[in-house]
Amino acid sequence: NISPLSCSGSRSSKTFKPKKNIPEGSHQYELLKHAEATLGSGNLRMAVMLPEGEDLNEWVAVNTVDFFNQINMLYGTITDFCTEESCPVMSAGPKYEYHWADGTNIKKPIKCSAPKYIDYLMTWVQDQLDDETLFPSKIGVPFPKNFMSVAKTILKRLFRVYAHIYHQHFDPVIQLQEEAHLNTSFKHFIFFVQEFNLIDRRELAPLQELIEKLTSKDR
Repeated sequence: NISPLSCSGSRSSKTFKPKKNIPEGSHQYELLKHAEATLGSGNLRMAVMLPEGEDLNEWVAVNTVDFFNQINMLYGTITDFCTEESCPVMSAGPKYEYHWADGTNIKKPIKCSAPKYIDYLMTWVQDQLDDETLFPSKIGVPFPKNFMSVAKTILKRLFRVYAHIYHQHFDPVIQLQEEAHLNTSFKHFIFFVQEFNLIDRRELAPLQELIEKLTSKDR
């Protein structure tokens, strides 16, 4: 079962995770459709707000899945440029370097190449999203007490993929004419984490200038 997106070489197909689908007909699917509709209006500040009467955990869950899919797709377009040779460390500019640890399989942070780091990261996120005890897809199944802290860790880590793409691979993004797509996706992400205070400001430092630029027009 090879997806058409993965035929450009074995390595890039490895990092390109399958899309995480929200089951049709479920309440979460309705929420996703609501999110897409409000995004279509072009007002991102409005689009991230919790719809009236909705559960915050569920709203954060639906959007986290959506951001995972978006980042997965964006990174998938530039995997040929992000190699062991071009990116021997996972960085976001000269001042920021990330070492991988997930607390279970790899407890002590390890230094690894960007493609390896992103592969670890996306696999880890996918495992969290697939865990029904963390991200229940069935109606009436409650979210666990630690859901928000798990969601915050996922979003904090997904941010690092944006940061790496912007700092190390922006030229190919422009060549591929993906710039508007990347900016819109990142801006949506930033508005969302700002709205619910999901990522510590210090974590956002590698892209602080860009964040100010992208968000200043919409205050």
